[in-house]
Amino acid sequence: MCIIDRLKVTNLHARVDKAESLKGVNLEINPGEIHAIMGPNGSGKSTLSHVIAGRDGYEITGGRIIYRGEDMTGVAPEIRAARGIFLAFQSPVETPGVANTTFLKEALNAICRYHGKDELDAMQFVKVMREKTKELGIPEDMLKRAVNVGFSGGEKKRNEILQMAILNPTLAILDETDSGLDIDAMKI
Repeated sequence: MCIIDRLKVTNLHARVDKAESLKGVNLEINPGEIHAIMGPNGSGKSTLSHVIAGRDGYEITGGRIIYRGEDMTGVAPEIRAARGIFLAFQSPVETPGVANTTFLKEALNAICRYHGKDELDAMQFVKVMREKTKELGIPEDMLKRAVNVGFSGGEKKRNEILQMAILNPTLAILDETDSGLDIDAMKI
């Protein structure tokens, strides 16, 4: 039996700013599994997340990242995202001038285009968005605001969970999900 929906990281080495951060990481995650990676500050947890997602500024110097049977090691981050890899950042960035609704609709439609599916029109997207905001208890006024601009730590994290719910990735990497959250936001 061949399982192709898994993530397999083999002997991964990577550096950031000429400093080697990952030194031979091996990891295998099968469908339906949840893994928590723990360690002291500076041990490479965030680096591993960023490297798997393909974030710029991280250089893979050895090893491979195989996802769903394909080598993702040299694949652009937007292709990795279209293939189902989602990264929620430890500190989500602000995107002034881009409304959450616009960002989410464009991101979802980019994934649809990549897979040769019809894009969602405005009404179809609004239906999906309202369904997910209601499910997650996210106020709709948050969607009219620019992405993460002026958001509290809890709002930023809820916004990323909304992104994840709408984009429906097959692999979600959550980098320090509790960073900047109060206890009520953690429960949500």
